[in-house]
Amino acid sequence: MQSEILLVAESVSGEKGLPKEVIFEAIESALATATKRRYTEPSNIEVNIDKKTGEYETFRFWEVVEEEDFEDSGLHVIVQEAKKKDPGLELGSRIEEKIDNVEFGRIAAQAAKQVIVQKVREAERAKIVDQYRSVLGELVNGTVKKVTREFLIVDLGDNAEAILPRNELIPGEVYRIGDRLRAVLQEEERENRGSQLSLSRRCPEMVGELFRLEVPEIAEQVIEVKAIARDAGSRTKIAVKTNDNRIDPVGACVGMRGSRVQAVSAELGNERLDIVIWDDDPAKLLINAMGPAEIDSIVLDEENLVMDVSVDKDSLAQAIGRNGQNVRLCSLITGWKLNVLDKDLDKEGVEANSASLDNLINYLDIDKDLANALVNEGYSSLDLISTAQESALSEIEGFDGEIASLLINRAKEALITLAMEITTEKENVENNLLSVEGVDMSLALLLNQKGIKTRDDLAELSLEELLDLVEMEKEIAAKLIMQAREHWFTED
Repeated sequence: MQSEILLVAESVSGEKGLPKEVIFEAIESALATATKRRYTEPSNIEVNIDKKTGEYETFRFWEVVEEEDFEDSGLHVIVQEAKKKDPGLELGSRIEEKIDNVEFGRIAAQAAKQVIVQKVREAERAKIVDQYRSVLGELVNGTVKKVTREFLIVDLGDNAEAILPRNELIPGEVYRIGDRLRAVLQEEERENRGSQLSLSRRCPEMVGELFRLEVPEIAEQVIEVKAIARDAGSRTKIAVKTNDNRIDPVGACVGMRGSRVQAVSAELGNERLDIVIWDDDPAKLLINAMGPAEIDSIVLDEENLVMDVSVDKDSLAQAIGRNGQNVRLCSLITGWKLNVLDKDLDKEGVEANSASLDNLINYLDIDKDLANALVNEGYSSLDLISTAQESALSEIEGFDGEIASLLINRAKEALITLAMEITTEKENVENNLLSVEGVDMSLALLLNQKGIKTRDDLAELSLEELLDLVEMEKEIAAKLIMQAREHWFTED
């Protein structure tokens, strides 16, 4: 029996080219599995083989655990109960009991055959991974050996295989058995199956490796690939830097009449490739990456790695890209979050912010610095300040409880004053102005502020004069004037 174990270990080790220790571990696991079949309840079994004689011993053990971790009497024993039997036992210890060995015969071998095969396969995969570890992350060639719904099995040669999951293919790609392909070699940890080789054609490194093959300057490290952002099958941005100022990195990557970049694109299913010049300054890098869209201004928040980018209205769609693709790739290549804004709308926001500052300065009787501090913290209106908690305002830098209380009271008083002014204005608006069709209270108040207080005042205006006073469409303005003049022709 003992010699039989040694014979199996010797033969399998020689056949598979694996260390004997791996085979012994597989046999120990197999014997433990066969032993567990003796028990109807769950059990912890351990088998130890003497590597010289082939003799083995079998133990059943129980783990010492806290009461709340207790699951099954066949696996665990509570620490309090364990100490009754042996005071020296501590939490995490185990109680062992030597039991009869299961025979390493035909029945046990059949029952454990799957375990041995699995262990051997895991060891073989680990051996292959070790052989290819030096080329992980590089481009390799292979032949499709098998095709399933979830992945492709690719033969790399020298009895080495790798899996290519379908989600790592470029969208739209179809491969059949016998087809050759190129992909980036990776290592994948699979649960309960150990390490194995895997491939990817949609990772950013795929683009970099193809350029390394096509562009000798990259292989010779005269040109460096600094960053790659990829939307596989659609568009990729690659940032390059030259270590020799005499060489144009973009021109070298493009090649004569675009030959180099076209070769890479063809391998990737005609994927669009944007080659940009790398810059250590993130703002300059963004300008290079976002081209041809023209950037008007950039505001950097270095603490949060955020850039607010203003572009012309005509360039806005180009800067953002289809479904936000361009701005997303630019964000990946710079490593910053990007907020792309229409510069005209951005200016409107600045103007609105300026108006808020003026209101706070005038109504609260404070200086510009205090007003700026309030607006920056979100307190941009009298309403927000009047309803704010004193403790919240006190937390603003430069503020204390006394200042916070004073500002809240001033905001409340200002709102009361404004409400009274609006009421007075409403009372000053004559009813005959409101009787004009199309004039509501808000428009009547606005006209009143411009000196137009009656229906006749409105009727006497020319179209150009009304448009100068109030911003509205020309057709609506003309209709309002005609409505105001209507009583001239109907009253006696």
